[in-house]
Amino acid sequence: MTIRFAAANRGFFNTFVAPMFVPPVPLGAANDNVYGTSSDRLLKAALRHFAEHGLCAAEHARENAEHAFFSGDRAGYRWWLAICNTLDRRMADAVSARFCDDGDCEANTRPAGNLT
Repeated sequence: MTIRFAAANRGFFNTFVAPMFVPPVPLGAANDNVYGTSSDRLLKAALRHFAEHGLCAAEHARENAEHAFFSGDRAGYRWWLAICNTLDRRMADAVSARFCDDGDCEANTRPAGNLT
């Protein structure tokens, strides 16, 4: 029994039927930022902070955000959280989940022993 292989780029199937079975190719790049919250000023500050602190830059930005949060400086907290988000999104998400800066998350600011 002989097996015949046909060329893949010719014939009725490829011109009419194959496009129905081939998934569309995504046009956006895989590494695009979904949120789009970064600006040129923020990016320059994050790069400068990274150049100054190296691989510990995100952790240092997180510490600065926590210090600003506890000192009551909300604008400073948001700035350092944005720098932390630019450098390490997961770390920034963990910080913003811990400190609910929207003002309506009073349950997160309550001490753990107080259940009322």
